[in-house]
Amino acid sequence: MAADWLGSSVSINCGPTLGVYQGEVVSVDQSSQTISLRQPFHNGVKCPVPEVTFSAIDIKELKILDIRNGNARNSSFATTKAGSAPVTVPKGDPRSVEKVNSPQHCTKSYGERHLDIPGQPKGFRRRHNSWSSSSRGANLVTPKKNGVKNGQIKPRDDECFGDGTEDGLDTDFDFEGNLALFDKAAVFSEIDISERRNGARSRGTPQDQTPTRYRHDENILEAKPIVYRQITVPQPGAKEYCTDSGLVVPSVSYELHQRLLSVAERHGLSLERRLEMTGVCASQMALTLLGGPNRFTPKNLHQRPTVALLCGPHVQGAQGISCGRHLSNHEVEVILFLPNFVKMLDSVTSGLTLFNKTGGKQVSSVKDLPDTPVDLIISCLDCHENTFLMDQPWYRAAADWANQNRAPVLSLDPPGSGKGQAVEAKWSLSLCLPLPLAEGAGRVYLCDIGIPRQVFQEVGIKYISPFGCKFVIPLHSA
Repeated sequence: MAADWLGSSVSINCGPTLGVYQGEVVSVDQSSQTISLRQPFHNGVKCPVPEVTFSAIDIKELKILDIRNGNARNSSFATTKAGSAPVTVPKGDPRSVEKVNSPQHCTKSYGERHLDIPGQPKGFRRRHNSWSSSSRGANLVTPKKNGVKNGQIKPRDDECFGDGTEDGLDTDFDFEGNLALFDKAAVFSEIDISERRNGARSRGTPQDQTPTRYRHDENILEAKPIVYRQITVPQPGAKEYCTDSGLVVPSVSYELHQRLLSVAERHGLSLERRLEMTGVCASQMALTLLGGPNRFTPKNLHQRPTVALLCGPHVQGAQGISCGRHLSNHEVEVILFLPNFVKMLDSVTSGLTLFNKTGGKQVSSVKDLPDTPVDLIISCLDCHENTFLMDQPWYRAAADWANQNRAPVLSLDPPGSGKGQAVEAKWSLSLCLPLPLAEGAGRVYLCDIGIPRQVFQEVGIKYISPFGCKFVIPLHSA
């Protein structure tokens, strides 16, 4: 029976070490359990020797690719596992020719027979909008699971492997006929009725209503501004400001602002504490305006910035002196202008004593101020109460010098819009809550001087801090 397989094409898998061999069977010796192949191919490459002999113990798997006098489409194949001898199937055995209902049959299906194109080689057919080969090459590997188990061939599952679904693919889909079944007018009419029931706008909306269709740059939501208000005052000022996050900060009148400071001082927030807190916040803002970490480095001491500090003999002047002391401690060249007076406030006198210990320069005449532009001017000339100081010669001379100098001006605690301000500022720093400032105040900033929340409640202000993690925040006109 072994002679029945002579001339057949087989594939022998000898494991990962030796690889896969393919060739034509020339001899099968059952006594020595060997099989010889002629014109062998090793892993797809033709071997230099004309014949190779294999022992049964070296064969891991044997696949019959083509039986003698047959081809790949109408032949069967058998598989042997490791350690077994080559399988010999005698002539006339049911396994010699694969049945049609076998899962591994290679015969042409019903759909393939109907897809043959006249005049075209049978090796290629158009099937399901793609080209596929109808015959398998000799060097292609078939699946390991061939449905053969214990000498029995399992019947094919027609639902899984059947080709009955290919019959309907030969006909073209009738788009026009199916489209005619869709009644667009009825469907759109039903949609319009549903929209009217739900209160939605119909297609024919008047011009005064919002259209149902929008351009790509239009917002489908109504553009109503969202107002975040966590500060309410009993006597709101003439203006409202908002922070970068959208929180509304109302301005307060000068009388309410003074009453708030008075209540805070009664509870322990003394004038000295307010001056120190204001000086720290103002100096921090000034350091940022001067360049911040990009300029204040240990390697940049030869380019120390110069700040001109213009102060008067009042509380605002004392705040400026405190700011100048902190700036001088941070390696800033501070020139403090303060005219000579017979009598000054104690806070101004004590502030000057500390400022002179920092190495800063103090002048009492405008002539001693530098002629060249400085890096920054901090104006503390204006006062909330004593407006008569604006008529003093030193005040007018200092204001003229600041306006003629090309340096930007930071106004510290400026008065409200109802009072004059001789120096036009680029920035203004308000304390606690802003006053309604004039246009000449520039961009408004707000600093936290540490007033407790219950102090706000005592004067009738509902207050939640807008500062977040900062002590100085910018304000924008609402």
